[in-house]
Amino acid sequence: MVSQSSCLLAASLLLAVGLQNEGCFALAPTANQQANKLNPRTGSKLNVATMDAPVQQESIGEVLRRRLNNNDKKKNIQKGPQIDFDQDGIPKLGSIMKMLPAKTFDVDTKTSLFYFGVDTLACVASLGMLNTVVTCDAYQHLQMWQQALTVAPLQLLAGFAMWCQWCIGHDAGHSLISKKYKFLNDVVGEISHSMFCLTPFVPWQLSHRKHHTYHNHLTKDYSHQWFIREERDQLDWWIQASHATRNLQLPILYLVYLLVGIPDGGHVFFYGRLWEDHTDETKKRAALSVSISMITALSLWMTMGTANFAVVIFAPWLVMSFWLFMVTYLQHHSDDGKLYTDDTFTFAKGAFETVDRSYGKWFDRLSHHMMDGHVVHHLFFEKVPHYRLEAATEALVDELGQIGKGHLHKHVDTPDFTQEIVQQFNDNWFFVNEAQIVRENAMAEDANRS
Repeated sequence: MVSQSSCLLAASLLLAVGLQNEGCFALAPTANQQANKLNPRTGSKLNVATMDAPVQQESIGEVLRRRLNNNDKKKNIQKGPQIDFDQDGIPKLGSIMKMLPAKTFDVDTKTSLFYFGVDTLACVASLGMLNTVVTCDAYQHLQMWQQALTVAPLQLLAGFAMWCQWCIGHDAGHSLISKKYKFLNDVVGEISHSMFCLTPFVPWQLSHRKHHTYHNHLTKDYSHQWFIREERDQLDWWIQASHATRNLQLPILYLVYLLVGIPDGGHVFFYGRLWEDHTDETKKRAALSVSISMITALSLWMTMGTANFAVVIFAPWLVMSFWLFMVTYLQHHSDDGKLYTDDTFTFAKGAFETVDRSYGKWFDRLSHHMMDGHVVHHLFFEKVPHYRLEAATEALVDELGQIGKGHLHKHVDTPDFTQEIVQQFNDNWFFVNEAQIVRENAMAEDANRS
């Protein structure tokens, strides 16, 4: 206590000396000092009795507070980066980029490869453990229901590890593993997606890039096909049948997406709108990815046998695909979400219609912030690696709030994510209400009103 008081006293004295040297305040003179002062005009001594009372002097604390307040005022009037807005009042991409820390756009090869290595080990360890259990004698002597209960936790764990690995391949698809050694993006993508996740890397990369180009466009968006709820009765019979059986499709939707090619086009067999504008050279690269996935799957199948392949590989793959569909669906569906047409779509507007969702701190981190950093990802999908998304999102939210545009960022806490996807998919499927479609921009609406 004495030591603290001594320190405070010493600091106060030093501060008083410093402030006095700066002329911030002076100690009040004594009566004798006043009496000895001379009138500068007459040269005679001043009459203390007739002098005005000395002006109330500031205390050290008051001076300190005043100086801090002045500093705050100076900071508040300092001009920040110039913000340019489009005709709808949304900051342009160049202005948004200035809101984020410079390090946001630093793609560090070593960091990227570190996360790739960690997730590779996680996949190998979890799948290896699952295979060890399935092939041991004790497991073979269990009844079928006992076997299912034994392996279920390991299948969930292995499937989640595969999902985390898929997120690394997602970075590779956006050339975010390395900007200096660009070949590493293809190498990591083929290992992560084509091999571990049995998802042909290049076909997925092509369709995913189109999704980012036209996110939340009514007809041009990829990964999701939008149907207008009010036109439900006019849909083809097979689409209506798909809606009627929607709750049975959740576990296999990603498999259907890859093989059948609904709605984008085949990712294993090359047909549909995905391939309309690609060269033969691109198709050859895509065929290589398909070959890697097929060879990997067939080799494991032949080595392990059908039963063990189904338990050790296919079941975790279904868990991974469920995570993938759930995250993708919930990122692009919200109660106030909007879709745009050719007349109203802009890249920034589409990006701000995506949704950041938090599934819980550790789910978010292990999933490489795929869920809670999605808005920034859509704004700068080939510039910000996953390990910069968290800080970038915090900066974006703060800066948007300071310019009165905080409402642009959508965030939904989703701790009950499995219940949320089941309910959302059951209630909405791929429907969107006509009221959610923006068919005229703000200027056209104003013109119509006038």
